[in-house]
Amino acid sequence: MTSDRESAVRGLVESFIEPHLNLSLAAAQAVQDLRVTDGTARLRVRLGFPAAHYAEELASALQEHLRSVGIERVEVEITWAVESQAVQRNLRPIQAIKNIIAVASGKGGVGKSTTAANLALALAWDGAQVGLLDADIYGPSQPRMMGLRGERPTSPDQKTVNAPVGYGVKVMSIGFMIDEEQPMVWRGPMVTQALVQLLETTRWGELDYLIVDMPPGTGDTQLTLSQRVPVSGAVIVTTPQDIALLDARKGLKMFQKVEVPVLGIVENMSTHVCSNCGHEEHIFGAGGGRRMAQQYGVDLLAELPLDLRIREQADAGKPTVAAEPESSLGRAYVEMARRIAGRLAAAGLAGPGAFPTISVEDT
Repeated sequence: MTSDRESAVRGLVESFIEPHLNLSLAAAQAVQDLRVTDGTARLRVRLGFPAAHYAEELASALQEHLRSVGIERVEVEITWAVESQAVQRNLRPIQAIKNIIAVASGKGGVGKSTTAANLALALAWDGAQVGLLDADIYGPSQPRMMGLRGERPTSPDQKTVNAPVGYGVKVMSIGFMIDEEQPMVWRGPMVTQALVQLLETTRWGELDYLIVDMPPGTGDTQLTLSQRVPVSGAVIVTTPQDIALLDARKGLKMFQKVEVPVLGIVENMSTHVCSNCGHEEHIFGAGGGRRMAQQYGVDLLAELPLDLRIREQADAGKPTVAAEPESSLGRAYVEMARRIAGRLAAAGLAGPGAFPTISVEDT
């Protein structure tokens, strides 16, 4: 028989808003088991996003949440499973890839590729099977960034290729096929054909997520992706400055037009903390990503810092999450990745219409 105290504890646990899903644990159907002994609550939680390193953090948050009913200690066992989410109509999954997430920006120079690499690494660090497709045919950067410079894919049958693996992430890029300094002097149809071939001929195996590092803009590659590739969601990367936000809005509207859900916005280079004096300043402006998210009714997924170490680590072929996942910088990317995966999982729980409708008007 369930005691009144256990019922009170269960009610509080189920009302807890899990920040990455932005849903209560009850709405997420996440509480699998709950037992209360003296001042300790023991529970098993099942989440829809990778959470291999999340148990201690969730236990601490729940412990604070349950203090009002005399619970002094919370022990959490987390299990998780990633499910395939809805994609554009009439498109079918590619191989055994559950979800494809496009990381895009309206313009270059906002740190999109660095963000995509660290997103892939953070998901893998939390336990997911992850691939990373470098879709920037003209300016591939992932081979160097992921520590795979000079690597070449192998082919077991002369029809398909095995992707090189960097830090547990399968990576494919046109950069593996050419010299690093060779320019890609190709017209649009050749670029889109190369992208499709890279995606379809790579032996990805079973993946929870394939992260696609998109080229900047809203051209041929983006159109091909939306028409031929089953994308579960898109993430827009911008800096706070007005000129970057102007182009980011175009990217967001493009995905809405082609019926790809926008998971949210990542504001990169949000603040800079001086390594000498500790002074924090907004070099590229303040709050632009937040205002854009509010304007279009989407989530602000992260506000990432402008830090010399991020650049140095990416240039050295060991991005921040691979170099120091437990540092403050690494944690920022891990938190971003959990929010992205969590929002995607929450959309599946909520069903059709979970993402906001974005009104696009010609002005």
